[in-house]
Amino acid sequence: MQQSALSSVDAIEAERFRQFIMGVTDYAIYMLSPEGVVVTWNAGAQRFKGYDPEEIIGRHFSMFYTEEDRAAGRPARALELARTTGKFEDEGWRVRKDGSRFWASVVLDPIVDPDGELLGFAKITRDITERRVAAEELERAREALFQSQKLEAIGKLTGGIAHDFNNLLSVIMNGLELLRMTKDPAMVAKSVDTMARAAQRGALLTQQLLAFARQQPLRQEAHDVTRVIRSFEAVLRRALPDDMHLYFQIQADLPQAMIDPTQFESALLNLVVNARDAMGDDGEVLIDLDAVTLSEHEVERLPAGRYIRVMVKDNGEGMTPETMARAVEPFFTTKDVGKGTGLGLSQVYGMMQQCEGALTLDSRVGKGTTVSLYFPAVQKQAGDDQQEVALGFEKVLLVDDQPDVLDTAISLFSHLGYEVLSADNGAQALEMLHQHPDISILFSDVVMPGISGVELGKAARREFPALKIVLASGYVKATLRDQMPDIGNFEMIAKPYRLSDLIRTLKAL
Repeated sequence: MQQSALSSVDAIEAERFRQFIMGVTDYAIYMLSPEGVVVTWNAGAQRFKGYDPEEIIGRHFSMFYTEEDRAAGRPARALELARTTGKFEDEGWRVRKDGSRFWASVVLDPIVDPDGELLGFAKITRDITERRVAAEELERAREALFQSQKLEAIGKLTGGIAHDFNNLLSVIMNGLELLRMTKDPAMVAKSVDTMARAAQRGALLTQQLLAFARQQPLRQEAHDVTRVIRSFEAVLRRALPDDMHLYFQIQADLPQAMIDPTQFESALLNLVVNARDAMGDDGEVLIDLDAVTLSEHEVERLPAGRYIRVMVKDNGEGMTPETMARAVEPFFTTKDVGKGTGLGLSQVYGMMQQCEGALTLDSRVGKGTTVSLYFPAVQKQAGDDQQEVALGFEKVLLVDDQPDVLDTAISLFSHLGYEVLSADNGAQALEMLHQHPDISILFSDVVMPGISGVELGKAARREFPALKIVLASGYVKATLRDQMPDIGNFEMIAKPYRLSDLIRTLKAL
């Protein structure tokens, strides 16, 4: 009697639970057979899927999937994963009775008896289309804000860039006019030096912009930092007015460091200019170069080891803690409008991250600022003291579709002692390689009509495996990599290149 009463209570509770499930309108809650056939249907499923119970019970649940999902086998995979893992959760497009789609959140649970035999599946579906639409609108708003910020940044940069380049072009154009008018050797030498400095400043500005755009590849190689700084000393001194003084304190016999010389020079120039702007009418800048051995976590992000440390110290106005906390943010600047973009220190910080080094700041108001750069040091290898490789005495093929650029390259290589052949397109270059199998070096522009420099390099390497290949481009590797994946297989030099850059690249061959 008591057992019968308990059974009756259980039946009543089960019926109440069934009625509760059937009455839920915000969720589609229904049962499937082990094969995926619908066996129950609640009010929620009827509300946002559009089917009455008699229309859907007995049909396979795959009818709710899109045609592309059915073709991909997603319904069967959902059942299999639920059966084997104990639960299946997913989001995706589902189809209503009227053919419209909604974005669904789905949970599928297997139902088993006490012996573990599969009885079917409990399926819960929620219409989250509104949430998805809201997320997409938020993402579009974020993208629009990002584009707006980029346009604002470009607007901030445009005026300064145009001004700087117009100044540089004025120097070069006026210098050329002077060369045409005068035969005075002193005036000629002075004009040439002035134009060379203007061209170098233009190249540095372009490199800074490319680095900011994250399109300037970092070419880390072992270099003598002392030699790099000394060769760049004249430019650094010209960055300071006459009433300011630049001093160097360089430790002797330093190991080499892993740096990109061009990026390093640009970073050093940025730091000297920042120091200049912090000191008013006069002051002193000290560049201190030494080797340090760091313990673990002595400098944030750096593992223990040997580093080359470059410190740029000024005795300017210094920074408050609040300014220091934001100093490396892009576009953050304390300079007056028109006197700074806020890119300098952020560019240096980005370079240090790429080269697995670190940048630290030490500053106090009224006491000046010290910026320290830590570069991984290189252990000296056997043979490092051997005599440098001599250049020249080889035959080189130069390829460029721009006549002026090609003429300049011919002059540079001839000056270095090479026997020079030239071509203005890839097809002509391949023909000349066959005519002159003793060519040792192929030096080609990357972007050319017809056969590109990369295609030329690949064809030449297949036919002449011993040929040394250098590709030059005003674009950079990061910009070209998507269109020309094989560009990383060749030695590269960035335009505009100086004679010293060319010598360094040729020695690397």
